[in-house]
Amino acid sequence: MSTRRDIEESLDDLGDRARRYAGDAGDTARGWIARGRNAAARFDGDGYRRRLARAAEDLVDETNYRYRRLRRQVNRHPVATVAIVAGTIGAFLLLRRVLRDNDED
Repeated sequence: MSTRRDIEESLDDLGDRARRYAGDAGDTARGWIARGRNAAARFDGDGYRRRLARAAEDLVDETNYRYRRLRRQVNRHPVATVAIVAGTIGAFLLLRRVLRDNDED
């Protein structure tokens, strides 16, 4: 009889464990669903569109600022700008010639 009682107790323990694991799995699933809803809510609606529009406006403003600053610099120092452009083109042509000479060998 003791063997039968041991088997029944182990089955009861097994059932309790299975219920506990199922409950934990359900809690985990509910947590994941809630996190998914929260993530979807962040990208849905007017708030996300406004943030995206502000970021685009900030990017445009920064680009416009950089362009105007560079343009002012070119207007104030045209000789320096021409020297920088000429030096860049000269360096490019020199590298091209050096690399071309190496290919012929």
